[in-house]
Amino acid sequence: MAKFDAELPNDLIKEFEKLDINSDDMFNEMVEAGENVIYSNIHNNMRRAFKSTKSLEKGLRIARPKKLKRNDGYGGWVGFDGYTEDGTPIPLIAMAREYGTSRGEAKRPFVRTSVHKSEIESAMLKVQEKYLPKE
Repeated sequence: MAKFDAELPNDLIKEFEKLDINSDDMFNEMVEAGENVIYSNIHNNMRRAFKSTKSLEKGLRIARPKKLKRNDGYGGWVGFDGYTEDGTPIPLIAMAREYGTSRGEAKRPFVRTSVHKSEIESAMLKVQEKYLPKE
């Protein structure tokens, strides 16, 4: 029977151990960086879609990134929450502008146009480089 014996360099083993210890922090920061990009894009596009954004700006929220139980991934949330001063749900107003209404309001997408994969990936890669510097 054949036998194989291999050893990894100690510095490589230490690098893997460091990565294992910091992986949760790194992934949470990466998701947060992506959320911040989407948040700022929605905030800028909202000004073009609405005449007054005062009540909607209060409802635009970012949730904390967290580890998902169903697939061991990490996730976050950027969206609308709450009510205006007159009691109208802010998500309802945003959806009516995003998708239009049956009563004739034309759709003016501002959320869908805020998600740019390349911008989000570059922000996440900057965080990754902080934890895993290139040599």
